[in-house]
Amino acid sequence: MSVSYWMKGIGDQTSVTKPYDIVVIGAGIAGLSTAYWLAKEDPSLKIAVVEKYRIGDGATGRNAGFITCGSVEHFNRLVETHGAPKALEIWRFSEMNLELLKEEIINGDSNDLGFEQRGSFSLASTDEELKELVQTKIKMDDLKIAAEELSEEDCRERLGVEGFVGGIKYLDDASINPLKLLKSIQRKCIERFPKIDFYENHEVYGIEKNAGQRKVRTRGVDFEAPMVIMATNAYSALLNSYFADKIFPTRGQILCTAPVAPFMEGPCYANFVLDYFRQLPTGEVLIGGFRQLQRDVEVGHSDETTAIIQNALEEFLNNHIPRLMKGNTEIIHRWSGVMGFSADGQPMVGSLPTDESIAFIGGFTAHGLGLAFHTAKVLVDSLFGRSIPSFISAKRF
Repeated sequence: MSVSYWMKGIGDQTSVTKPYDIVVIGAGIAGLSTAYWLAKEDPSLKIAVVEKYRIGDGATGRNAGFITCGSVEHFNRLVETHGAPKALEIWRFSEMNLELLKEEIINGDSNDLGFEQRGSFSLASTDEELKELVQTKIKMDDLKIAAEELSEEDCRERLGVEGFVGGIKYLDDASINPLKLLKSIQRKCIERFPKIDFYENHEVYGIEKNAGQRKVRTRGVDFEAPMVIMATNAYSALLNSYFADKIFPTRGQILCTAPVAPFMEGPCYANFVLDYFRQLPTGEVLIGGFRQLQRDVEVGHSDETTAIIQNALEEFLNNHIPRLMKGNTEIIHRWSGVMGFSADGQPMVGSLPTDESIAFIGGFTAHGLGLAFHTAKVLVDSLFGRSIPSFISAKRF
């Protein structure tokens, strides 16, 4: 998010400033969800959604499409960190995220969006990891969270994988085409709330105070509004230093094979949630993760792929899903995306301490699809004076 002195004013509408009630910066799942809930709260609001490139070009259009419950940690680790009541609150929050998506956005469009609610799996490659997963399920059983234990044979027969001694299944998780979901949110905004406008290819390079208003400076037109909402996630610190120690840009890499006949029951996690894979409804197998191999490299805002991680993804397919390699299944796509990891693994909403007219939402820590729609609703609740969960509020920092 930087625009040179020379770029600003060359071939753009420098003299134009467009007035709005609210400007939302960022058109990923967080930004579009925020615009949706704002307009549903007050349809009279005139809202601009401003995006650097195209809608979904950031992490939302680059992730694996998992809509999973909880957070980046296994549930038992959530319990260890927060205690059972708070861990359950965090889990139920993500369950509500999926229910809200189904009610408000997905409803009758599940096939068009590639939506499947077939649960997700956490797989163990060692007895020690399986022991922790089983302990997790016991805690979940006690708290009435739907889960199922898997044997080594279950993993082989239901998921087509080798080299795992067992695991657990979270019964209510889902998956989707993330970019189609985003386009569906945008379409519903356009259909239901005609006062929302979308501006693609408007890179924001600054927010200025101007006589009680906030001016959002972009490479295209400028925008003026009494309130600005930053839905910039991994890129937040580039606009305001407040986020430098709170949301960290972290890259994830993925590859995708050519389609094969269906064999996998649902999306899977392995290696304590560091690696993940799924078979799409159209047959392709997608796998991502392994950033632990290059922790010092997988930070920052570059979205390139690296040989070390891409080779590790291929090796995983060779070792654990041999049917793909035996059939010489072609790898058809490789990509990466930059996510915003929060300092404590939970998302955050609030307003800048130095300027309450600038609100924000972000820090989804690789669980944007599983958290952002509900988190955006919570942000809107806070803006309209309603109480919000403490684990979402940025006041915890």
